[in-house]
Amino acid sequence: MELVIKILIGFVAFFHCYILWFEMFAWTTRGPKIFSNFPKDLFEPTKALAANQGLYNGFLAAGLLWTFFIGDPIWQTNVALFFLSCVAIAGIYGAATADKKIFFVQALPALITIALLMAFG
Repeated sequence: MELVIKILIGFVAFFHCYILWFEMFAWTTRGPKIFSNFPKDLFEPTKALAANQGLYNGFLAAGLLWTFFIGDPIWQTNVALFFLSCVAIAGIYGAATADKKIFFVQALPALITIALLMAFG
């Protein structure tokens, strides 16, 4: 089960690295394709805001990746739970305020990983 948890943490971290790239470097090019309900003329004016969000997602990814280098299992679990909780809260908030699918791509994987960590970690 430890391997499954590490794979899920890696997946969540990778996904947030993708969000970093998307929001910091591809907001105006790929953004209109992904967020079709957002007015196209607002992507350029919101580029700096999206980049800021992307940077925060990068910090979440960094925190999750950090857990792979922590030797103490209790400390490793606590740090993973903290960053996964941040991801879950951000995903729930995003689903409530922006787009419901954010829950499934961001919050749900984090919540599943949290549940596994609490049960087996």
